[in-house]
Amino acid sequence: MRKLILPAMIAATAFAGFMGAQIAQSSSEASAQATTPATPDGAKAFGDETVSPNPVVVELFTSQGCSSCPPADMLASRLAKDDSLLVISRPVTYWDRLGWKDTLAREGNTRLQRSYASNGKTGSGVYTPQVIINGGGGAVGSREGDIRSLVRLAKNDAGPIIEANRDESGDVTVTIKGQSRYMAGVSLLALSSSETVQIGRGENGGRKLHYTNVVKNERNLGSWDGSSMRVKLSDEDLDVPGADKYAIIVQRPGAGTIVGAKLLDI
Repeated sequence: MRKLILPAMIAATAFAGFMGAQIAQSSSEASAQATTPATPDGAKAFGDETVSPNPVVVELFTSQGCSSCPPADMLASRLAKDDSLLVISRPVTYWDRLGWKDTLAREGNTRLQRSYASNGKTGSGVYTPQVIINGGGGAVGSREGDIRSLVRLAKNDAGPIIEANRDESGDVTVTIKGQSRYMAGVSLLALSSSETVQIGRGENGGRKLHYTNVVKNERNLGSWDGSSMRVKLSDEDLDVPGADKYAIIVQRPGAGTIVGAKLLDI
């Protein structure tokens, strides 16, 4: 399939970094920004300059119907082996119209990508494959050098301390500690660590593709205001069909900066 690029003008500068990526929406949604990575707006939001105890969140927007995506999916698998990163695969729905319905896609992933695009950060837009780092800057999902550059910037951010403990009765409680001037939403993500899909039709027809840490479900746990917060997780929260791991994400409203994250060891 011919690779699609929908150009847009931003601050009189045309972004040329997405050659080879596939664009799925209108030019206003897929408009990109200047190519110099910017420090996410959550930098030093917590009043100190220590390195965050949280992993850097790498969200990959991908699709089984996108011929440019398999290299990004393979890169995500490699990056997920780095304990300082939390890699999350978010298959989107908008390529389904080309003849193959993505078996892992969620409309919530598509909405989130559009929300990121509307924030106008570096590398924003609605296209696949795309990686967003800590809810801030983005890059083409197969460009490892660009992704690692954004990760290095994100590692300078401070963040809250997230802990999860299981008591004698088996109940799991998540505690979030820290200081912040900003409100943030707290979400529980249910993930499937490994998915292999045989593609029947479309651009990747006949191929067997592998996906890492695929989102199966998301649940809002409430808002964190910078003080200590405790949330008890139910048995249902931790028994999502198809999920074998769970993560906490602390993110500013409006698909803002991810200020904290933790893969639960329970």
